[in-house]
Amino acid sequence: MRTTIRAVTAVLATGGLLVAGCGRGGPGGGGDEKVSGGKIVLAVLNDQSGVYADLSGRNSVEAVRMAVADFQAKYGDRAVTKNIEVVTADHQNKPDIANSKAQELYDRQQADVILDVPTSSAALAVANVAKAKKKLYFNIGAATTELTGKQCNKYTFHYAYDTYMLANGTGSAVTKEGGKNWYIVYPDYAFGQDMQKSFTAAITAAGGKVLAKDPTPFPNDNFSTFLLKAPAMNPRPDVLGTMQAGGDLVNLVKQYNEFKLRDKGIKLSVGLMFITDIHSLGPDAFAGTTFTDAWYWNFDDRNRQWADRFTAKTRTRPSFAHAANYSAAMQYLEAVQRAGTDAADAVVGRLEGYSYDDVFARNATVRAEDHRVVHDVYLAEVKPKSEVKTDWDYERILRTIPAAEAFRPVGTGGCAL
Repeated sequence: MRTTIRAVTAVLATGGLLVAGCGRGGPGGGGDEKVSGGKIVLAVLNDQSGVYADLSGRNSVEAVRMAVADFQAKYGDRAVTKNIEVVTADHQNKPDIANSKAQELYDRQQADVILDVPTSSAALAVANVAKAKKKLYFNIGAATTELTGKQCNKYTFHYAYDTYMLANGTGSAVTKEGGKNWYIVYPDYAFGQDMQKSFTAAITAAGGKVLAKDPTPFPNDNFSTFLLKAPAMNPRPDVLGTMQAGGDLVNLVKQYNEFKLRDKGIKLSVGLMFITDIHSLGPDAFAGTTFTDAWYWNFDDRNRQWADRFTAKTRTRPSFAHAANYSAAMQYLEAVQRAGTDAADAVVGRLEGYSYDDVFARNATVRAEDHRVVHDVYLAEVKPKSEVKTDWDYERILRTIPAAEAFRPVGTGGCAL
């Protein structure tokens, strides 16, 4: 089912986010004269009907609405504009649809910035549109390092995580803990291909070996061919590294447990996991699994307070994608406020090199060299159900990986802005 932009825009406007601006003035003056079209338009482009709908989807739109409300409450009449609109569209995880929707959002809906865009192939398509239109784009949902590598551009910022960060945390940690021999299965598109490369590099650097690596269809609901291959391999792998995400990950883990691979000495390692994945199958399905998380709702009081507000609106706990969409929307609006205009080049200038600390991005810096947002991330482990004392409190944080260590070193990805 496809959500039309016009219908969703009307709903969001009715919900109170479309506020008429009045008054005049420059930065901090509450006026609209330096805002194109008399308003700021934030667009959320993501999967609202497929395998990634739960981990982000419509609830990321709600998170962006929360950011707009908080920004308006913070600045009031001092805001560069009071007129802020949120629009959205479903890209169905297809790069061609993502391309056309991005053009429609920038051109017809007059979006100043596009947010989210899971699915790396779709993310790269939108980056090309942003570059051509000279409009801002904050990617939250995709993992490919190409967004800050050879396909980087002036208007694209990679916000939450990437394959290097995931592999640097999980691949290294699991290998050093004794998981020396790996069998990797990955979805056969840009995200999975990048994940396989990043994990292979991290495993090898940590002293491990990838015995085999197989691409799987995307999306997919039957992984039996690959799962049955693992115990028949000689030598047998210590670790099954799954690079799937969302609904595909849930299907794979369900079948991993049905085939009792853990009982056969093959540990599960998940390249990318969201709390919504754990909730779908229950913590016992993932118990003991180590993974890297970009944010966790129950990490501290600051996160819990925001998560409680989010839950009151959505009736679910937030994934890191939800929190990152909130943060990215807020940081975009803050940059507009500092610039005194929504002109794209001016906003980019106010973002590059900027350091901050918010509810999602701790010890964060927007790297000017490649537009990678670096921030603290976390090595986590899934608790067994017997240790879950609070609803949705599925994770045990093993350690914080500092921002300076978590992401690919600047200058090594081939970005030339």
